[in-house]
Order: sequence, then C-alpha cells, then structure tokens
Amino acid sequence: MLKFRRTKTLQKFVAVHSQIHNHFYSERHLVSRQIYKQRRSTALAEWRTVPA
Repeated sequence: MLKFRRTKTLQKFVAVHSQIHNHFYSERHLVSRQIYKQRRSTALAEWRTVPA
C-alpha cells in the first residue's frame, strides 16, 4: 500500500487484482492434482481469450 500515492489508484488496482486472483486461485490443498491441473488449464484458456 505504501507505493500507491492516491487511494483511487489503489482501489483500481485492488479491483482488477481481485478479479484476476479469484479467477486463478484455487484451493490446491482441497483437490486432487488431476482436478487442479484441469481447472488451471481451463482458467488459462479463458484468460487467453479475454484480450482477443
């Protein structure tokens, strides 16, 4: 937080970061490796279609 000089800039960053974090973060310790890899592949495929 110390690197952000304005609250508005921090709020913009947090809004974008939370969306991306929620999209990619999965509770690894709760699922098997196979399911985790499948979810990561799906998330990455979706992420690649966003800028296009």
